[in-house]
Amino acid sequence: MSDPVIIQLSESDATVRRIRARQNNQQQQQQQPDNRDEEATQNSVRSRKHKPEVRAGQLSECSAVALLLVFVFLLWIVVLISVKQLTISRPGHFNFVRARKHLERITSVGPRTVGSPENEITTVNYLLDQIEQIRNESNTGPHSITVDVQRPTGCFAYMCYDRVTNIAVKLEPQMNAQHFMLANCHFDSVANSPGASDDAVSCSVMLEVLHSLANLSTPLKHGVIFLFNGAEETILQGSHGFITQHPWARQVRAFVNLDAAGVGGKELVFQTGPKNPWLIQAYARAAVHPFATVVGQEIFQSGLIPSDTDFRIFRDYGNIPGIDLAFIDNGYLYHTKYDTPDRIHNDSIQRAGDNILSVLKHLTMSDELANSTEYRDGNMVFFDVLGLTMVIYTVHVGTIINYTAAIAAVIYLAVKCLLTSIVGCNVKKCPISSLHRSATGCAVARHILCAAGRYMCNLACAVIVVFLSWFFSLLVVWFVAWLVTKMGRSMFWYSHFYAAVCLYGSAAVGIILLTHTLAKNWCYRKRHFHCCAERMARFQMVPGRNADACCWNPCSDASTRDRSLLCCPSVSRVDLAEVFFDVSLLFWCVVLFFLTRRGWCSAYVPMMMVVFPLITKLLLTKLFRAKGASLQYSILYLMGLAVPYVYIMFLIRVIFEVFTPILGRRADQTPPDIIMAALVTVATIILSSYFIHFIYLSRSTKWILVVLGSVFMLMFVLVSFGVFFPYSANPSSPRPKRVFVQHITRRFHALNGSLESSDSGFCINDQDYTGMKHITPHIPQINDSIRTHCQDYIPYYGFPSESWYLPVPEVSPKAPLEFQLLSRKEITQGFLRIIFEVKGPSHMSLHLRLHAGASLFSSSFGGRMVYHDRGYFIFYSHGLNAPTWTFWFEIMHKSSDASPDEGLFSLAISAHYFSGSDGRSEPLETLLEIFPDWAFTSSWISTYHMYRF
Repeated sequence: MSDPVIIQLSESDATVRRIRARQNNQQQQQQQPDNRDEEATQNSVRSRKHKPEVRAGQLSECSAVALLLVFVFLLWIVVLISVKQLTISRPGHFNFVRARKHLERITSVGPRTVGSPENEITTVNYLLDQIEQIRNESNTGPHSITVDVQRPTGCFAYMCYDRVTNIAVKLEPQMNAQHFMLANCHFDSVANSPGASDDAVSCSVMLEVLHSLANLSTPLKHGVIFLFNGAEETILQGSHGFITQHPWARQVRAFVNLDAAGVGGKELVFQTGPKNPWLIQAYARAAVHPFATVVGQEIFQSGLIPSDTDFRIFRDYGNIPGIDLAFIDNGYLYHTKYDTPDRIHNDSIQRAGDNILSVLKHLTMSDELANSTEYRDGNMVFFDVLGLTMVIYTVHVGTIINYTAAIAAVIYLAVKCLLTSIVGCNVKKCPISSLHRSATGCAVARHILCAAGRYMCNLACAVIVVFLSWFFSLLVVWFVAWLVTKMGRSMFWYSHFYAAVCLYGSAAVGIILLTHTLAKNWCYRKRHFHCCAERMARFQMVPGRNADACCWNPCSDASTRDRSLLCCPSVSRVDLAEVFFDVSLLFWCVVLFFLTRRGWCSAYVPMMMVVFPLITKLLLTKLFRAKGASLQYSILYLMGLAVPYVYIMFLIRVIFEVFTPILGRRADQTPPDIIMAALVTVATIILSSYFIHFIYLSRSTKWILVVLGSVFMLMFVLVSFGVFFPYSANPSSPRPKRVFVQHITRRFHALNGSLESSDSGFCINDQDYTGMKHITPHIPQINDSIRTHCQDYIPYYGFPSESWYLPVPEVSPKAPLEFQLLSRKEITQGFLRIIFEVKGPSHMSLHLRLHAGASLFSSSFGGRMVYHDRGYFIFYSHGLNAPTWTFWFEIMHKSSDASPDEGLFSLAISAHYFSGSDGRSEPLETLLEIFPDWAFTSSWISTYHMYRF
């Protein structure tokens, strides 16, 4: 082919000869460097086969480990300081000394179960006496106090209640108020627990808040109703009685609920609303020591936490919005005998009082309370920053921020892909002469596309490597958890949490690190060097090609059309580190987009994990390209991650603080070690996402893997030999095993009412996965030979089906259950109406089981009876001086299908004695004495009567 440039110029022969001579000289000058390049390339390839690559700008293994350990350690110290520092700023006007005295007095009477004299008389009288003192002290001030003792009766869901006790206190200006805030606590407790944190401390705080507000010199704009409800532990009955029956409830515009899921610590705002963003805005403005996160709200409302509060009752039955707060620290002691006042720090009382007082004062002076319907719509993203301040903005603003961050990340990746292509296409380094450059536009375009495709290919490969590392990590850790469970060492972490971090965390980190090390040393290195060594030689065999062209121009040009001579992508360690940073950024970008698209307010967390690393990387790009992974770059890079990482670590700490104790009171069939292993692995994946960058910047990871493997093997051996016992009786930090023990007497009656059979025994229910395995060595008679399904005949709703039944002499309460059939009448053909009357202790449950040929048509409970365990169930509780419990059923039956021996249905009444002398027996006390000291036994007396009709 003729030279197009020469044709266009049409020069003389002399001119042509001068041009050709110049070109020959240039080719001769190029051939000498080409030969030297070829020799250098062969020597380089030969040397690479014998020793690993060591590139400038990489961190030593010790430096990388030291930097990351110091970084994590410093942030963890910040998190612990934030958690332990209960009061950040100067305390407000709340007086914790008086609140502490209230707490001591309320808990001094012991457990306060619904219907007990301790709850219905002693505690009620003390609260009324203190309220009266406050009223007398403030009677000359600008406020008035009205007290009402309510004893409501009603039914909802699968329960009924009769004459439970509520104390309602109305604080309002002397000129009266039309709009009220509601502050709610409950003074009852579960059996066998003094209930200091759940919820005597909240009632003590509310008494002191009432005292402070009543003695203000400036009158409030709106009023406050303080509800001390006495029936929360009986599945929220007290709050239902108030919100559905009390006349003051119609004036309530919003509420603040105080409860507990732990003992002491900080009180967390874990749910607000529904909607009504003005409430959380008021908390953000007024709270002296803020502690709130929308993450907690979305976790709690998802049902992952097996608990409930009065918030649901006020929301669902009163249709009013509110703020739900709860103490969450030390959930191991929740609902146990260890929930005592001495475990609640004075600063916990002070911070709770400061927050509740300031929030109520702010809301009662606000305009939003009077016009709450105008501010109803909308949701808020909210979270505190280590307890120092609150960040809050609307979901709409959050959506804009989230999408902006995601788009910025995508633009960053797209621009990076484009710049990689342009930098790769350096036309000056092309082997084509200057006379040909005008015809190389097409080749340059192909090169840009090829380089862009190479970047996308590297990114895709890195994504696969990252997800494989996470998948193998989770798989291996789950396998280890399965082995631990099969060896009978489940829940070893219950009293040694850091043992779980060392075992499961070292395995998770080790597998992630091993996967990336193999990818770095085998996949990427072998692919690059083997490809270039083999193809570079072939590339240089073509006239006019050299090694430089091979490295810079991987796409074949128009002169050869030889696609087989393409060189392999040249990926350095620095480039790999960049690619894996991009993968981490892409991962969080996808998570951010997904959560935002689903409308989850928690999307602010991945937003932080996108924005801060992206800004950091943009600021350090020039430094990184100039010096690689220098010490200066590494420190600045980690400093840029400090803000999102300290918050992520804070959230992880809160999540483990809540979920670890919960796993100790779940008796389902899912091994808790599987859940714990998954939590540790997910936390490891989250924290390591931006640390993968350093794996490819480190020259080696050999000794890190050795240390991680040694830690894992050591921990696995220690766990296997049972060094870490799950439970502890250490007075400073007990970790008790929960066991429920009923001394129950059963009586079965025939169709004619006569006693058919009876027996008595201990029905023992464990509340965690380990069963009685650790109890049997201390009490040999409690073993698997007496394991049975108590649920078939032990009617206490909510217990697991698997129990241990140990026969003992029967018990006879002084106030036995009284059951009577009032009437049995055939109202129409095939319809039978039966009316019953029952008188018994404060806690009873009713079970109806229909036989062949019978079905339930209606009842006095309406549609509230729950079908459970092949029968219908209803729970009933009452306060003092309650009338007899009367109820009826309408049974539809077919006489031809009914069995003459069984009748139409069986009706069982179980009575539970939690307080007084009827709640104890000599055999029960003897059994409790031989339980190990690390076991918490909640015990009571039960009777069971079954009748057939």
